[in-house]
Amino acid sequence: MLIRALLAVLALPGVVAFAVPITLIMANSTSQVSQPLGFLPLISGTCALLWCVRDFYVAGMGTLAPWAPPTHLVVVGLYRYTRNPMYIAVTAILLGWALSFALTALYVYAVIVALAFHLRVVLVEEPWLAITHGAAWDEYANRVPRWLLR
Repeated sequence: MLIRALLAVLALPGVVAFAVPITLIMANSTSQVSQPLGFLPLISGTCALLWCVRDFYVAGMGTLAPWAPPTHLVVVGLYRYTRNPMYIAVTAILLGWALSFALTALYVYAVIVALAFHLRVVLVEEPWLAITHGAAWDEYANRVPRWLLR
């Protein structure tokens, strides 16, 4: 299970939050750090992402990968404050890249990814969680906001 969890991190948020932005930065011949404070959301988002991956593995008995999802509803850690801290963390990482390097392509990419996350949550994940976890999901969804604010 640990190997699957590590592979899922590399394959999913590893590509979205790191490989694509780094590729965009390297493709721009004039790329340089223009705002070092942009690394704050990048680093904090990375820490939050790793915390969520740990909670999925320990509390949820699964991974963030669709092929090995948690078997238990995860309601601990950052999941006490928002139902989607992993998506928020990845979005923070992307905004950190965009702020740090001030590349329009990185801002556009961050917005597209955030919109895709929202649509995935609303159209796919929440209905699946409602079916899979029933009343426990309903209680959790009523208590904890989808994003940070209701």
